[in-house]
Amino acid sequence: MDPEPDPARFRDLMLDGEPGFEEVLRCVFGIQNHEARLYLELLEAPDSTVTELAETVDRDRSNVNRGLATLLEKGLADRRRRLLDSGGHVYQYRATDPETARELMHETLDEWAAYVHERIDEFPCATDGQSR
Repeated sequence: MDPEPDPARFRDLMLDGEPGFEEVLRCVFGIQNHEARLYLELLEAPDSTVTELAETVDRDRSNVNRGLATLLEKGLADRRRRLLDSGGHVYQYRATDPETARELMHETLDEWAAYVHERIDEFPCATDGQSR
């Protein structure tokens, strides 16, 4: 997680009356809409290639590659190399299972809460001789 999380992400989530899994995923990991969509697509179609994903989500391959790099960095996906019969290889991507993703979200949110608690503890209190 980022050393100093962006509180605006969490504020937006709290203001949403009933956020769904995708909104929480975006908020907690600080990912964009298309990256959350890639994650959900990988849940539906494991072992997809960049080309297959680009067609499915209607985005160019470079955009899909960047989104997948973000998902890999956040621990929300992994990739495997598959050798092609014609020679060469292709990477296939798979979403982290939802249970593990939930655990990662809890851990990330707990880290953010600990960060906020540290900032709160840095506030001077009235017994420190500080007035409000």
